[in-house]
Amino acid sequence: MFKHILIPVDGSPTAQKAVEKAAGLAQAFGCRVSAVYVIDPYPFTGLGGDFAYGQAEYLMAAETEAREVVTAAQAALAAAGVEARTEVVQAHAIWRGIIDAAQAHGADLIVMGSHGRRGLEKLVLGSVAQRVLTHSPLPVLIVRD
Repeated sequence: MFKHILIPVDGSPTAQKAVEKAAGLAQAFGCRVSAVYVIDPYPFTGLGGDFAYGQAEYLMAAETEAREVVTAAQAALAAAGVEARTEVVQAHAIWRGIIDAAQAHGADLIVMGSHGRRGLEKLVLGSVAQRVLTHSPLPVLIVRD
């Protein structure tokens, strides 16, 4: 049924649940798996010139965190007997980076966690999962807490 699953990861417990769900699907269907962490290189656009000084430090810290997260996802998948490729990419919108990575990897399913934000938190932080669902040409499986 499915041949290649893409799992966007961010280090959260919800993303870990998505990794576990994707591992089960990969075992059942014999799929390839890719785990991707998307970094927004300009998360604070519009805050003025003060942020420019910290951009390099932010990107270095984000890359370090991203590598740790994809390595942990790869280890969790390996423990379940699933071999996975990992990648860290940059995109100006996380949801766009996820969709672009899925297409670049030839994925035919995206399995991702949703934090279930509501109210003001959703308004301020947005919903990556909602945007992926809205814009993705691929099927998307949302894993909730």
